[in-house]
Amino acid sequence: MAFGIKKQELLNWKRKIDQGEIAFLTHFWLDDRFPGCKTVTKVGCNDLEKLALWGQKYGLKKEWIDHRQNGYSHFDLVGDKQVEILKKEGLFEHIW
Repeated sequence: MAFGIKKQELLNWKRKIDQGEIAFLTHFWLDDRFPGCKTVTKVGCNDLEKLALWGQKYGLKKEWIDHRQNGYSHFDLVGDKQVEILKKEGLFEHIW
């Protein structure tokens, strides 16, 4: 279950994706499959090859991309890997 996200944050994320940028969106999230994780970061781009190459830098497989018909395909980052990648990207404001 996702919560704690503002409409403008979502719109900004989608706009960046539409422009071919690698876009980050972090929000609160609860899922019994991931105990102890309280947030998820969605990393998206409308250029799936660009997204896959970005993920490859961090050991993410292109098969892990959550493909969306609406054009907002993304990686879901959780747990230690989420924190590691956000730090390397300099996105400390996304770490809660």
